[in-house]
Amino acid sequence: MMRMEWFNVGKIVNTHGIKGEWKVFPITDFEEERFAQGMVLYLSKGSMERTPVTVSHSRRHKQHRLLTVEEISSVEEAETWRDAVLQIPETELTELREDEFYYYEIIGCRVYAEEGTLLGEVKEVQSPGANDVWVVEAAGGGSDILVPYIDDIVKQVNVKEKTITIHVMEGLLP
Repeated sequence: MMRMEWFNVGKIVNTHGIKGEWKVFPITDFEEERFAQGMVLYLSKGSMERTPVTVSHSRRHKQHRLLTVEEISSVEEAETWRDAVLQIPETELTELREDEFYYYEIIGCRVYAEEGTLLGEVKEVQSPGANDVWVVEAAGGGSDILVPYIDDIVKQVNVKEKTITIHVMEGLLP
């Protein structure tokens, strides 16, 4: 039997109001799709078994999503799930174009300069604004390397071989 992979799409950071609405920090590029009415998400918290919930209403509120699910109707019920993550099974992942990647595919990739020097391994993906930034743990120690995901720098990504080739512009390396 194959093991099912699960992917986080949001984190419940608080409750909102008195009717069991959650304040969710989204962890997905497909917010409208993931939090659409009727979508089944899975609550995961600590060692508790995953619990399926069905989205009944969702709306944007600043950098969060306010989410109501059919199974929760009071602030007390909602409160028990604070700090839980909302997940989907890998079977629900959206098919991406050839030049697009999921964060989990990038994390763990080895990063090389164009001339072949190993620079390090991607340990985190950040989304601070206009473009993602890949945090690379430097080979041999030292400060992390912040690689902006832009065409001028990222030249090739091979998720099957877990390798990335970048153009090292002046000032990129610490």
